[in-house]
Amino acid sequence: MPDQDAIDRAFMARALELGARGLGRTWPNPSVGAVVVRDGSDGPVIVGEGHTQPGGRPHGEAMAFEQAGAAASGGTLYVTLEPCSHRTVRGGTPCVERTLLAGVRRVVSAMSDPNPQIAGLGHALLRMAGLEVVTGVLEDQAQRSHRGHVLRVTEGRPMVTFKIARTSDGFAGGAGGARLAISCPESGEWVHRLRASHDAIMLGIGSVLADDPLLTVRLPGLEVRSPIRVVLDSSLRLPLTAKLVQGAATVPLWVIAAEDAPVAAEEKLVAAGVEVMRVSRGADGHLDLREALRLLATRGITRVFSEGGPTIGEQLALQGLADEVIVSTSPKPLGAEGIVAVRPGLAALLADPEIYAVIEAGEVGCDRFEVFTRIA
Repeated sequence: MPDQDAIDRAFMARALELGARGLGRTWPNPSVGAVVVRDGSDGPVIVGEGHTQPGGRPHGEAMAFEQAGAAASGGTLYVTLEPCSHRTVRGGTPCVERTLLAGVRRVVSAMSDPNPQIAGLGHALLRMAGLEVVTGVLEDQAQRSHRGHVLRVTEGRPMVTFKIARTSDGFAGGAGGARLAISCPESGEWVHRLRASHDAIMLGIGSVLADDPLLTVRLPGLEVRSPIRVVLDSSLRLPLTAKLVQGAATVPLWVIAAEDAPVAAEEKLVAAGVEVMRVSRGADGHLDLREALRLLATRGITRVFSEGGPTIGEQLALQGLADEVIVSTSPKPLGAEGIVAVRPGLAALLADPEIYAVIEAGEVGCDRFEVFTRIA
């Protein structure tokens, strides 16, 4: 018979799986997974489960308790993040209160919430009420799932995932910026799923002018999960004819410009349904990326997926802002000179085991991929 630790890990794994379903849809709140378990004649069984709903409410615990009903009494709650204990301006019953009202005797939490309004208080209140509280179960996985929330609370910016595709000989584009068909169809579908798990997609104006992308999620059943599109455009060069602008009424488009960008260009974009925000320029004359990300955080964004090309990817990494880097490699070579996908600065950082670590690797269709996470 499995020991209690193994049982706790198994049910927490299910809670994490549930929480992952809401990624990209619950901002500004984290996507929390929750499972309510009762002892049955053949061992523990799930009587309720749920995850944070679009827009951030109801929370995962509330969904799980609603499904469990009276069966929650005497059971165990598994939750991927410390239950909230404060009332917000949006109202609602704090999850600590819901947990006590449900009558569970035990709470297993993957991690404490770094939010100073909660930060251990939820766990403490549950213990004071006489519940057994176990913390730190599958914490590493929970930290990854909630990284956007953690960074928004602790650093005032969202998590950033940078993704780049390259040929087998290392190029992201042809000479002169010519677009390449690099990835296999399965990789294309994978990218759409990655987009759907983030709150916003971000890229630079150079990529927009070169590719005229839509940046939407176009997989059957996931069309409604297209994130906010964000374009870094210091001088407001984005043409009104761009597909991004043409689709702004359907999927929101935010453009981040420099403080000195032309007002006339802003007015035209705003009239077309685009929201324009401004930040200062950095010492190099380009947009201050950290300030841009902090601006997104103030709007509630917790997870950003960057498809901005080699230059932005390198700059994000050099400034300590690329939290995860996904490198997808096609078996097809370019066979000529082109645009290097992983620029020297980024390559050096990814090769440094004290800065980045590979946490996942595998194949999607004919392409191979590696996922690097920043550890310092």
